[in-house]
Amino acid sequence: MFNRRKRNAIYSTFLLVAAVAGMIAVLVFWLKPVFVLDKKPLLFGSTYMTMDNQYFEVLNAFIENFIEVNGDRLITRDPASSQKKQNEQILDMLDMGVDFIFVNPVDGRNVEPALKECRRRGVPFIAVDTEIYGQTRPVSTVISDNYEAGVLIARDVASKCNKARIVVMYDNKISSTCSRYQGFTDTLDALSFPYEIIYTASGTTLLHETMVEMQKFLDLHLGFDVLFGGNDPSALGALAAMQNNNVLSGQLVYGIDGSPSGKMMVNQGLMEATAAQYPSEIAFKAVSAAYRYLEGNYVDDTIIVPVKLLSKDTIDSLTLMSWQ
Repeated sequence: MFNRRKRNAIYSTFLLVAAVAGMIAVLVFWLKPVFVLDKKPLLFGSTYMTMDNQYFEVLNAFIENFIEVNGDRLITRDPASSQKKQNEQILDMLDMGVDFIFVNPVDGRNVEPALKECRRRGVPFIAVDTEIYGQTRPVSTVISDNYEAGVLIARDVASKCNKARIVVMYDNKISSTCSRYQGFTDTLDALSFPYEIIYTASGTTLLHETMVEMQKFLDLHLGFDVLFGGNDPSALGALAAMQNNNVLSGQLVYGIDGSPSGKMMVNQGLMEATAAQYPSEIAFKAVSAAYRYLEGNYVDDTIIVPVKLLSKDTIDSLTLMSWQ
């Protein structure tokens, strides 16, 4: 099945680019009258925990296009999951004279030194997709309803199983995946659903890393019923390991993102569901908040974007090969 997915990769990428371009064209029509600042072009910066994740590539593409339509410019840095490197990159962007930064931290606590320097130099910043902790607060946090994503998956599990032995793949250093996992377990507990977490890999959200972690679990030869992935790459990595070991036999595999790859696996019946995020809306609201702040207007401390559970019965065929 994964071979089939690989054969579709080029076609999927083409459709993804086309779909993103189409959504941007529509949203640009909305944005033009909103983001008009009567001043010299502004320089924005953005940094994400890793660009080895299609979700962040798409999110950044929307942010960049929304900024460029206003005549401004965005520079983007990839710290490759290193908080030390991300802090250095933020300082470099400050030296380049950025007016505003969008920050998706590798570690929401240890990004603090770089953010203190932002505050010292008077450069505002917004947290996107995950939260920032510490005393140096962002202008706003624009984030998916990550807790609700876990809630939706838990309810789906409870509706389909009488009990469950569960494997969890997430990263306990990333606030978004922690919130998803918390929503998942809180809801199972509230439903008095009988479950057991029999294995947890708490330091991975990347596909290859999750394949390695899932292989470690499979080597234990323990049966399980449900795989909870903190995002789509972790669910897909676990699924690949399961297929490589010929142990895919009715387990319910869940991801969170609503990525084209994740939706394709759901549509083929290999994944049970994915809780979809909406990077176009996150980008729109983050850029809107940035411009409102720069114009001296009020910005909400937290802006939450709803999520939706996509199963084989609810996936929209029009967006199967693209992001929402």
